[in-house]
Amino acid sequence: MFTLQTPPLFSVLDQAERVLIAGAGGGFDVYAGLPLAIALTDAGKQVHLGSLTFSSLDHLELEDWVAPGLAHVTARSCGSEHYFPERTLARWMTSQDLPPQVYAFERSGVRPLRRSYQLLVDRLGIDAVVLVDGGTDILMRGDEAGLGTPEEDMASLVAAAGLDVSVKVVVCAGFGIDAHHGVCHAHVLENIAALDAGGSYLGAFSIPRTSRPGTLYLDAVDHAHLHTPRHPSIVNGQIAAAIAGEFGNAHFTTRTSGSELFINPLMALYFAFALDGVADRLLYRRHIEDTDTAFQIGLAIETFREGLDQRRPHQPIPH
Repeated sequence: MFTLQTPPLFSVLDQAERVLIAGAGGGFDVYAGLPLAIALTDAGKQVHLGSLTFSSLDHLELEDWVAPGLAHVTARSCGSEHYFPERTLARWMTSQDLPPQVYAFERSGVRPLRRSYQLLVDRLGIDAVVLVDGGTDILMRGDEAGLGTPEEDMASLVAAAGLDVSVKVVVCAGFGIDAHHGVCHAHVLENIAALDAGGSYLGAFSIPRTSRPGTLYLDAVDHAHLHTPRHPSIVNGQIAAAIAGEFGNAHFTTRTSGSELFINPLMALYFAFALDGVADRLLYRRHIEDTDTAFQIGLAIETFREGLDQRRPHQPIPH
């Protein structure tokens, strides 16, 4: 039985001792999990960070590899000086006396990604896995007007759904950000309501700016912008702006020039769900279960979409 005093997410994670928080969609998504990671670390839990990487790992040393497709990235790992979010995050964590490493999963299909996840779960004794999405397109079931950028999110979701671990959760931050990629947020709300009706919604709560997790997250995002000036995270920049109290068309990088942003307090909320409930609603789950490459996932989604009799039409949120 959940209570009003404690967000259901923390009730679910209360008995976990070793938690893996992983960015579902790749790149900087892992940053969106930092406030939760810091809160759980402060509560005495052992927290590890993971990321589905977009970075080239070709320059890593042999000792950096845990297994094929899974690397251990630290502040000293070799790689691009222009774009390597996992190392940038490891360097920031080192400066904050936080666990100074990020596990990087190479992009692949569901089967190899699940093997990498299970190997890490077994190696670290993980008893809870939290997939974090910067945005909410991980909640798209497949028949919506627009899916956002589903390939990496759904690879992570379906891979994690098959893990032998007691607690599995999906957490989203940045409601509204995916409008840029064609997501209809009326559909997001409709899907959240359906997950709630099915018992898989674990509530929503804000990330307070003045809390230690909020303050450190803002610092980490600033650090990432400073050290990745060519590719600053648009998603985390908007989440950070919302946490800092910005509103409306507030730009923080030239990468968003020419577009109109709508920074708002909803972006500073965590929405949480039982992972299996989200995965069970994915209409094309069986189409990607046996994939080995990211290309196969993209092709499977495209084929599924082409075979739909109809898609849920785009609809505005009433105002």
